[in-house]
Amino acid sequence: MDPLGAPSQFVDVDSLPGWSDACEAKQLDCHQNPVEKAQIDVRSPFPYRKDINAKIILWKGDVALLNCTAIVNTSNESLTDKNPVSESIFMHAGPDLRDELQKLKGCRTGEAKLTKGFNLAARFIIHTVGPKYKSRYRTAAESSLYSCYRNVLQLAKEQAMCSVGFCVINSLKRCYPLEDATHIALRTVRRFLEIHGETLEKVVFAVSELEEATYQKLLPLYFPRSLEEEIQSLPYLPADIGNAEGEPVVPERQIRITEKPGVPDDASDEEGLEADLSFIGSHAFARMEGDVDKQRRLILQGQLSEAALQKQHQRNYNRWLCQARAEDLSDIASLKALYQTGVDNCGRTVMVVVGRNIPVTLIDMEKALLYFIHVMDHIAVKEYVLVYFHTLTNDYNQLDSNFLKKLYDVVDAKYKRNLKALYFVHPTFRSKVSAWFFTTFTVSGLKDKIHYVESLQQLFAAIPPEQIDLPPFVLEYDARENGPYYSSYPPSPDL
Repeated sequence: MDPLGAPSQFVDVDSLPGWSDACEAKQLDCHQNPVEKAQIDVRSPFPYRKDINAKIILWKGDVALLNCTAIVNTSNESLTDKNPVSESIFMHAGPDLRDELQKLKGCRTGEAKLTKGFNLAARFIIHTVGPKYKSRYRTAAESSLYSCYRNVLQLAKEQAMCSVGFCVINSLKRCYPLEDATHIALRTVRRFLEIHGETLEKVVFAVSELEEATYQKLLPLYFPRSLEEEIQSLPYLPADIGNAEGEPVVPERQIRITEKPGVPDDASDEEGLEADLSFIGSHAFARMEGDVDKQRRLILQGQLSEAALQKQHQRNYNRWLCQARAEDLSDIASLKALYQTGVDNCGRTVMVVVGRNIPVTLIDMEKALLYFIHVMDHIAVKEYVLVYFHTLTNDYNQLDSNFLKKLYDVVDAKYKRNLKALYFVHPTFRSKVSAWFFTTFTVSGLKDKIHYVESLQQLFAAIPPEQIDLPPFVLEYDARENGPYYSSYPPSPDL
């Protein structure tokens, strides 16, 4: 209430429900079936922390109306951008804000600058400039957006601020994909609160109705509200979660310093030299990436260790994954050749591949590989099965062995480890022979996982019919070849 008794338009952050309190019916009940720490085999890199969750608020509303120490304004480099967030802040702050901004002489992308709040309820405004997004320069955009959030928080720490209200810094005008940007925002705030958050008491994410659903979906990944939610969120974390500060990392750009610079590999360690150089190797730089060029040379010479080979393979896979997330793969997705359905009798996720929907001669097969990685990366973190419908395929739909070998070589080890069965439905004699040669002489470890399925009735012994979406032509073919089996089961209308 203002002094005259009229209700105030401003909202006090202390009156808003915290993230831990905002458990809606559709979300996990934070107090049921508690999990003991001893029962957890794998912990999330963002573990359940009640103290950190108590500082987080998700609020659907105008950031300019928050009564807190500082709010964040997203703008352009001249600090004159006209977007809904900026215009609301300018309107409520009054004309003095524009005069103050002229004295700042702009703000570079990724930087943060401070002004008074003037007529706002917030004492300060932190202005920052988000990056323009282009898929070709994705890494630069990620680093710049990280810098926005990091520099805002650093400024708040230096000024001993108690509460900060964040708008969504990536504006629509700058074309940054909302979900990708939200991952960076949440993990940066989480890491900062872990390491430097002793003075910050409240961090508010002020979102619009359009943005709220994305934040609701991703917040549990970085701020799980219970051990159960931590475990359930773990498979959905992206492969790239940045370094200890949440900053995006490009392996090829990491600094490489030898353990003892200037000392030949075969030199004996004298006591005095060892004492003088004992600190070398303990600092952060010496723990950075190995010499990539040397590793590649050793691979060619067959001298690289198994651990180093695995590291090299993981780096290569991460490059494919980053490219898959940056590419427009809508044309491949429209084929409906790969999709997730229900679970099998053991509760494992079922993925379906429809051979006839893959026009091998008409599509970019590298994009098909990228789409497979894009879809499967979060599926393969736990046990899953593949159902491949070979039904009515012809020479134009046959995936050749070179593509399959490349796919098998590119994918992460989790794909191979967690694949428990591959059901080959309606195989022909030729396809069985090809599969036998491929699994015997080209790849190892896959042969024992293939199960040839002549009819859908056999498939339903492993996967209940209500747990798998079948293309209509598969149903028709099976009914024609094997007779009707489940007349009341409706085909999927989308396939």
